[in-house]
Amino acid sequence: MADSKIWFITGASRGFGRIWTEAALARGDRVAAAVRTPSALDDLAQKHGDSLFVVKIDVTDRDGVIQAVSDVVSHFGRIDVVLNNAGFGCMGAVEEVSPEDARATFETNVFGSLWVIQAVLPHLRAQGFGHILQLSSVAGVVALPTAGVYEAAKFAVEGLVEALAAEVARFGVKATLIEPGGYATDFLEGANIRNAEPIAAYDPAREDLARQITADQLGDPRATVPAILKLVDSDTPPLRLILGDLLPLVKTVYADRIQTWEAWDDVARAAKTL
Repeated sequence: MADSKIWFITGASRGFGRIWTEAALARGDRVAAAVRTPSALDDLAQKHGDSLFVVKIDVTDRDGVIQAVSDVVSHFGRIDVVLNNAGFGCMGAVEEVSPEDARATFETNVFGSLWVIQAVLPHLRAQGFGHILQLSSVAGVVALPTAGVYEAAKFAVEGLVEALAAEVARFGVKATLIEPGGYATDFLEGANIRNAEPIAAYDPAREDLARQITADQLGDPRATVPAILKLVDSDTPPLRLILGDLLPLVKTVYADRIQTWEAWDDVARAAKTL
C-alpha cells in the first residue's frame, strides 16, 4: 500500500467515474470518491474497506468542495491524482436552451471543475507533485449542432486546463484533458442530461446528427481503463488524451480551420495596422 496512488474522483457513482474508481481500487490504489449520494457506493465500501473514503459534495458549492478536499488530505495524508469527472449534458439547439439549463450547465461543468482545481492546488503545490485529470470530451474539440451550450462548457474547460498546465508545471503538478468520444455509458440518461424544449425548425438538424451517430458506434467504457491507468502512471503525461478513434475527425476539423485562416490571412493582416 505504501506505493499505491491516492485518487480524488468527483462524480464517482456512475459512468466513467464509477468505472475508473473501481479500476483504481482493483489494482490496490486508494480512492476518495466524491458523490452527491454516498449510499450509491455502499457496495464498493463493503468490498474495499479502508481503501475507499466516500465524501458527499456538490461541486457547485465551493466552500463544500474546499472542506471535502481538506477532509481527504486529513484522511489519506495526500492526493496524487485528481479526476475532475462530475458533470452533465445539455442537449438542444442554441436558441432552444433555457437560461436555467444554460447556467446549470456552466455551474457544474465549468465552475464545478474550477472549484475542485482551486481546492486541490494548495495541497498539490505544497507537496510538490500531483496530476489533475480533467474530463473534457470530443465536444470540447469539435462542436456539432444541437449541443452548443454543453460544447461551450467543454470548450471553456479546455482553455482553463491548458492555461492551468502551464501555470503549475513549475510546482511539479501535471494536468491532462481527457477527451472521450461516444461511449455506451448512462451519461445521456436521467439526471445526467438536460433536454431543451424543441423548436420544430431544428428537427432536421437533430435528424442529421442521429444519422451520423448511431448506437453501434459507441465504445465500451470499460475499454478506457488501461488508457487511464497508463496515463496516471506516466512520468510525462500529455496535455490532451483522446479516448476512442477520434483522431481522423480532429485532423479534418483542424485542417479545415487552418485552410479558412489561410484563405482570410490577407484580411487578417490588414486588420493589424491602419
